[in-house]
Amino acid sequence: MATGAAPTRTVPFLTRLTKHHRIPVNALEEASVQAGGELVRLHMGPFRPYLVTHPDHVQHVLTQNQTNFVREGMFWDPLAPLLGEGILSDGETWAESRRILQPLFTARYVNSLAEQMAVIINELIEETIVPGRPMDISRGVSAIVHPTIVRLFFGSKISTADIARLVPAYDVAVTAKAVRLVMPFVPEGMPMPGDRAFRRAIKDIDAVVYPRIREARERAREGLDQDSTDVVARLVSSREDVPGEEGDRRIRDDLVAMHGASTETSATALTWVWPVLDAYPGIAAKVYEEIDRVVGGDPVSTSHLPHMPYLRMFVNELLRLYPPGWILPRKAVEADVVGGVEVEAGSTMLLSPYLTHRMPDFWESPTVFDPERFATGWEAGRHRYAYWPFGAGPHVCLGQHLFQMEAPLLIAGILRKYRPVVHVDRPVTPRLASSLRPPPGLTMTLVPAGRS
Repeated sequence: MATGAAPTRTVPFLTRLTKHHRIPVNALEEASVQAGGELVRLHMGPFRPYLVTHPDHVQHVLTQNQTNFVREGMFWDPLAPLLGEGILSDGETWAESRRILQPLFTARYVNSLAEQMAVIINELIEETIVPGRPMDISRGVSAIVHPTIVRLFFGSKISTADIARLVPAYDVAVTAKAVRLVMPFVPEGMPMPGDRAFRRAIKDIDAVVYPRIREARERAREGLDQDSTDVVARLVSSREDVPGEEGDRRIRDDLVAMHGASTETSATALTWVWPVLDAYPGIAAKVYEEIDRVVGGDPVSTSHLPHMPYLRMFVNELLRLYPPGWILPRKAVEADVVGGVEVEAGSTMLLSPYLTHRMPDFWESPTVFDPERFATGWEAGRHRYAYWPFGAGPHVCLGQHLFQMEAPLLIAGILRKYRPVVHVDRPVTPRLASSLRPPPGLTMTLVPAGRS
C-alpha cells in the first residue's frame, strides 16, 4: 500500500442487484448511501470496481489526473462497435475528432443557429403532435429532436427515410447492452440477451451512414461541396488525408458521435420532462404560468428565453435528478491515490452524476425535485463538481450548449399550446440502459391549454 493510503472498504453489491433486478439503478443508490462519499469497492464477484461519488474524487479522476483515467473497459468496450474510435474514445483519435467537431458545438456557433432551431422546432411540433391522441413520450420527443438536429447540421444529406431508420437503431443500440452494463465480468464471447439486437442496430446505422459518406466524398471530388456548411461535407473535408476504408471509418465514427451527442442527450433528458410535470403539479403550474405570460400564443423564439428564468431552473433541476449520461466509468492506466485510497493500475472507476447529484452532504433533500435550487447565485458556496450533468474535464459533453438552447425551446413550444396528461399509476423510475431512460411504453395525451 502506498504511503498515506487508507485501507479500501468493500461494499456488497451482487445481493443488491438481485434485490433490485427490475430497477438496478436503485442498487447503486443504496451502495452510494452506504459509501457515504468514501471511495469504496463494489463486491460484484470477480469484478470489483471503485465507486466514485464525492465531488473531490470526481474532480481528481476527470480533471486533475484525467490522463490516467481512460474510457476503456466496463461500459465502453461493449459499446465500441457503436461509439468507434472518435470523439467518444480516448487518445490521439479522440483528440483529432474533438478538434474537428468542437467548433460545431461552441456557444457562439449554437447561438448563431438558435433562431433557425426555434423555427424548426415550432414547425415540427405542428407537424407531429396530434392533440387528444395518446402518444409514446419517447417516440414523440425523438420525432422533434432528431429532425431538428438533422435539419440544422446535416442539411439534405440525411433524409426523412434515413431518420426513420436511425432513430430506432440508436434506441436499440443504447439499451440492448444493458445486461452487460451490470455484468461486465461476463466475457464478450459469451452470448447475452441483447447482443443480436445490438449487432442489427449497428448494421442499420452503418447502412445509412456509409452511403452518405461515399456520396459526400464523390461530391467533394467533383468540387460541388466546397462552400457547404453541413456536417457530412465538413467531416469529409477534414479527413481528405485519410483515403479509403480507414478514412470512411473515421468519418463514420465522427458522424455517429456527432449525431449521438446532439440528439441522444437531448431526447433522453426531455423524455423526463412530462412525468416530472405530472408528479409535481405545483411546479408545473409555475412553468405554465411563466410560459403563458412570456410567450402567450406566439411561436417561441430565442427572444423569449431570457424572460423565462423558472423554466431554466426547471431544466437544470431535471438534469440534476435525471442526467442522461448517468454512468461514466474510467479505467486507471497507472496506480494512483484517490481520496487517500490506493487504486491499482487497471482498476475500473465507476463515476455517476446521478449518484453525486443525490448526495445529502451537497444537496438538501436531494431526491426532491426543486427548481429553486438553481435560483440566481446557486453556484456560490457549492462544490464545482457537485453538479456535472454533462461530464467534466476535457471529455465534457460537446452537446451541452445545444441542449441548453434546445430544451427550453421545445418545452415552451409544446406548453404554449398544450398541457400533458401522463398515463401512469405509479412513480416513474429509470430503466437500465447506457443512458438514463424512463421505462418503455410511457405515454401521455396533450390537450389544449386551459382544458386539462
